[in-house]
Amino acid sequence: MAKSNAVLSKIRRICLALPDTKETTTWGKPHFRVGDRIFAGCGEENGRSVIGFKLKKGHAAAVTKDPRFRPAPYVGHKGWVSMDAADVSDWDEVRSLILESYLLIAPEKTLAKLDRVVDTRRPAKNGRHRPPGR
Repeated sequence: MAKSNAVLSKIRRICLALPDTKETTTWGKPHFRVGDRIFAGCGEENGRSVIGFKLKKGHAAAVTKDPRFRPAPYVGHKGWVSMDAADVSDWDEVRSLILESYLLIAPEKTLAKLDRVVDTRRPAKNGRHRPPGR
């Protein structure tokens, strides 16, 4: 149980640092929403802590080849993935996957706020960031 609480605490810090997010209890488990839409959640499967998030379908198919990941129950066909969080060693990877989910779920007006929190722009060929929209 202590391990689950530590995982939830880290996920909470990652998710709630993003604009317009909130934590809710859905289906008896903690989930994180942007507006009214879920972009991440925590729970247990077979007694192990898991983190759930949505990825682009191609990315979801690729990551589920790694034994730490599997299609999420009921919604895996829509790109949702469960990650075994019992022994996470790379929290930057988790942060990146949660950010991808957030970017897929968040409305446009919320995404405009995101550049102030996380630099999501792609670097230009010269290594400098392009202004949004270019």
